[in-house]
Formats: sequence, structure tokens, C-alpha cells
Amino acid sequence: MSLREGAAAPQDRPAATISIENERRKGLAAGVTREENLPFLRTPSGSARGGVLLVHGFTASPWEMRSPAEALAQAGFLCHAVRLPGHGTTPEDLAGRSCEEWQEAVERGYRLLAEQTDRVYGVGMSTGALLLLTLAEIRPLEGVVLLSPFLRLRHRLAPGAGLLRYFLRFQKRSLPAELAPYYYELRPVNGVYQLYRLVRKVRRLLRGLRLPVLVINARGDSTIDPASGAELYRRLGSTTKEHHLLGEEVSHILTTEENPRLAETLKLISGFLDRLDRLRGPGR
Repeated sequence: MSLREGAAAPQDRPAATISIENERRKGLAAGVTREENLPFLRTPSGSARGGVLLVHGFTASPWEMRSPAEALAQAGFLCHAVRLPGHGTTPEDLAGRSCEEWQEAVERGYRLLAEQTDRVYGVGMSTGALLLLTLAEIRPLEGVVLLSPFLRLRHRLAPGAGLLRYFLRFQKRSLPAELAPYYYELRPVNGVYQLYRLVRKVRRLLRGLRLPVLVINARGDSTIDPASGAELYRRLGSTTKEHHLLGEEVSHILTTEENPRLAETLKLISGFLDRLDRLRGPGR
């Protein structure tokens, strides 16, 4: 059963068996047809230093997080990329989903890692970054990396999405052929409204968060307002926090080859988590 608005919070539900096999079966049952769009686990060659929960963005899929997962697994971390409900299937599926369902999936991903390691970090892309912040309110994350986080969208429908969703179901955009298998060309207007609801939640909790945070935005981002990423950074109650602003040549997606500074971005992510992990000493 999906968690809808007004339903019990994820942390109030009885514990259930969570495994990558079950998560993949859920994806297949929901209609995921491509292997790359299923949730995945990347394991290090030796004992894991800790776990990293990777959360993709709106209309994307776990495929979006493969590069940071591979880099972090090589650095010794156990990496799990979740699939947000409504993603990797069809735009019609996403149109009926709520941000509470996305939060539930992220919390389930956390539990999968927490059963295998005593420290869990997070790396989130855009919407995934905001979902990690809501997770940090209820679960003890050791630190998070927020890639292209935002408090304001540049989407022209965003301000009126709450009303428009009753009259307009989708907004179309153009996608390069090579990205079409992993992203949606049609963006549900109700999904944009769910982003608006998620941002409202994040705004309320920022001051109370104390975990270490790395924020990376890009000047060339035409999807969100990068200045709102800086605003998010300033509002965070964390004392250990860093903000990096990449140049005009970098757009919204920071985790794929679309980012001309991908190697630098991956180095920033790995370096930040490495420093946090070394400060905490040997784990499980």
C-alpha cells in the first residue's frame, strides 16, 4: 500500500524485511522494464567503511546515481541507490504519486543500509537532496551531500501547480535520445506540486538540522534557481557545512556525463565523505 497524504508516518509503521532483492521486485511489479532503472547495490572490495544512500531526482531513475555509487564503492563504501515511486516506469504512474511515498522509499533505503553498517551517509540529486533532508529529521545520518538542491524552481508552471494540476496533467519537454530511457519527456503537473509541498517541508526543518552537509550548485542551472541553493545552505543549522558553486558551463544534473566537471564533482563528494568517515574512526 502506498503512503498517501494524511497516512501514518513511515517511522510509525512496523518493521518489514528489506533487501535489495525485494526492492528490485517492487520495481518490476510497478512496471520498471529497464535494468538501469531498478534500485541497486554497489559493494566495496573489502569491509565497508559505512553505507551511502543515493537518491535520484524528479522524473529520473537510479541510473542517474551510478557514477557516484561506483566512485564511492571504490572508496570503500557500501552504496544503495533507491528508486522513488513513479520513476523508471511511466509519467502516468508518477502523476499519481505523492512526496510522502518518495519519503517512504528513502526511509526504507536507509533501513536497508542500517541493517548492514552502523553509519549511513546520503548523496541526493536535486529532489533527492531535499528528500535526504527530510530523512535527516527522523534518522541519524552521519552527513549528506546535496547536489543541485533548491528552494525555488524555475519551472514556469511551479507557482500555480496546485491549481493547474486539475486542468493540465502533463508538461512536455525535449530530451536527447540518449537520455530518453532514463528520464521522462512528460512531467506531471501534480508532480511539480509535490515538489512544492516538499520544499515547504524542507524550509520548516532547515534550522533544526545539525548534521554535516556539502552543497554543490551550478551557475548554469536552468531547472532550479541556484541562488536558492545558497539560501538553503545559509539556513541550515549545521556547523560543519560547505558550499561549492560550479560555473556557467555546468547545468542541473551533476551526476552524469552531462556535467563537464563530473570528475571534479565526484572528487568533492568522495573527499567530503572520506573526511567525515576518518573523523569518526573505525566502524562496524
